[in-house]
Amino acid sequence: MFPSNHQFSGQPRALAVVETTTTSIQVDLNEASLVSRDEVQNGGFSEAKSIMESSEKLQDDLRMLGMKIKQHEDSLKLLRNQKNKLDDTILDMQVTLGKYHSSSSPGVNKDESHLQSEHETTEQILRHEKSAAGILCQLKAHHGSQASHLSLTKDVLGVVATLGKVDDENLSRIFSEYLGVQTMLAVVCNTFEGVKALETFNQDGCIDKTSGLHGLAASIGRSLDGRFLVICLENLRPYAGDFVAEDRQRRLDLLKPRLPNGECPPGFLGFAVNMINVDSSNLSFVTASGEGLRETLFYNLFSHLQVYQTRAEMVRALPCISEGAVSLDGGMIRSNGVFSLGSREEVDVRFPKTSTMLEELESYSETEKQMIEMRWQKEKLEEDIKRELALLNTAKFNFERKKQDFVKFLAQNSTYATQFQAGRR
Repeated sequence: MFPSNHQFSGQPRALAVVETTTTSIQVDLNEASLVSRDEVQNGGFSEAKSIMESSEKLQDDLRMLGMKIKQHEDSLKLLRNQKNKLDDTILDMQVTLGKYHSSSSPGVNKDESHLQSEHETTEQILRHEKSAAGILCQLKAHHGSQASHLSLTKDVLGVVATLGKVDDENLSRIFSEYLGVQTMLAVVCNTFEGVKALETFNQDGCIDKTSGLHGLAASIGRSLDGRFLVICLENLRPYAGDFVAEDRQRRLDLLKPRLPNGECPPGFLGFAVNMINVDSSNLSFVTASGEGLRETLFYNLFSHLQVYQTRAEMVRALPCISEGAVSLDGGMIRSNGVFSLGSREEVDVRFPKTSTMLEELESYSETEKQMIEMRWQKEKLEEDIKRELALLNTAKFNFERKKQDFVKFLAQNSTYATQFQAGRR
């Protein structure tokens, strides 16, 4: 913001400002002081005393102005930090409100009876009766909790579609379409040992249809056709950053996108990985290395995928999008430079929905009130920053003017330094 020779931050800078900007002056000042002492000894007492007093006063003035500059810079730094924190808080609130508004988007029925439930998700999986996910769900439906104790399935956490929930139907549709039905039906295992148990091979290298999932399918009168995805959590590269403080869901503390002006792109609702809600029964799950489902499974599925309100807002935010984005009206960017065009695909396996409309409405009203208060605080901080910046500029101007006076003073009294040097010879 300011030229480098006008920066005055740092611990001892108040005095250093004067010292560093007048390094060459100090020698002359010392000489002037010595000349003054010499003249005192030679009878020029009153004139030497006047020069010394003027010199000391100019130095004191410069020191005081340097201290004022540092005080104003420290105040500016504090105010800007407070504003940045407010900006982040307001952005988080906008994301929360955006989630609520997303359920009001076209094509979303707000009747609770039409919202995706866990039971409906299971029914959708069971319709894929020849898939690995369908067979596992069939096993669970017939054997209940006993299914998890079978040697074949004890390492299986579940199917992708059943391990996360979302706050509204529209998010369910867009996330399911982004992942695709094959990924939504992927089986999730904790370890590679669990993966190997699902499919074995005979001596010829062919799949053994009498063991693993193939043998299980045959035992319940089903056949497992084609390929199926299995995700092994211990082999995934987990998220390595921080988490949102005091968040029971342990959402990832991802850096929010920023436009060149420092503002968040209009329409940005959040990151897909943080819009997935993990059931309380799975929140306590961790791999052998201590990672949970969000930082392993969902981070690898969604990474830094951004979510926007509309396609137009998503396109305008392209400079801020590094790893894909989706919009609630059907826009989709797979990765940098890869756009998914055409009509929306209705994937027949979706994430279930969590909260009720009543809870959302109450939360919305409270968040809206808090955001109004935060915006008022931000406006006040912006005014304080402008005022502090004006005071800083005034202090810097006064410092430069006083420095010029000091240089002029030394130049005018350099004769005494010359005389002093001649006298010493």
